[in-house]
Amino acid sequence: MAGLTEKEKKDLLVLARSVITASLIKSEAAMQPENLSPALTEERGCFVTLHKSGMLRGCIGTIEPVDSLFKGVEENAIKAAFSDPRFPQLSIDELGEIDIEISVLTVPVPLAFVDGEDLLRQLKPDVHGVILSQGYRRSTFLPQVWKQLSDPKDFLVNLCKKGGMGTDCWQSTETNVSVYEVEYFGELTVAE
Repeated sequence: MAGLTEKEKKDLLVLARSVITASLIKSEAAMQPENLSPALTEERGCFVTLHKSGMLRGCIGTIEPVDSLFKGVEENAIKAAFSDPRFPQLSIDELGEIDIEISVLTVPVPLAFVDGEDLLRQLKPDVHGVILSQGYRRSTFLPQVWKQLSDPKDFLVNLCKKGGMGTDCWQSTETNVSVYEVEYFGELTVAE
């Protein structure tokens, strides 16, 4: 996966913060990147994650590459701040307390497996983001979630729960499993 330059990362982080700010403070304008690079106009899946005091405060994204990267960051930043059903809408008082992280995804690849043990052998903790789906139910964890759920079985059980599926759904060959990788960066890691 070809990585983004420091300037492209910074442009996306500035964009994400500025669209959230403009939604809260009507006199502020969103800061669109000037002279969009090919990497920012490429169709890519992406997630925008908000943290407050080190805790999750919102996370919304698109797994499939359905829009340009800069457009996806713009839309997902707004959704992470105001439409994540797990949290109340971000308030103007919280704006200075949040840190923004962006995850840029590779295209998901289906994994074929014969049973739960085979699936566990194929997973790469800290590298793979995982998508589980059964019928209309679908859930994903970004690779960063491995930091909280380092045991692969716990990771998969919690991913099943997140999707409203039985906790052992990951062991069934009726479950579709795909993996992807991400390049992630945040306001705390990108050089000024």
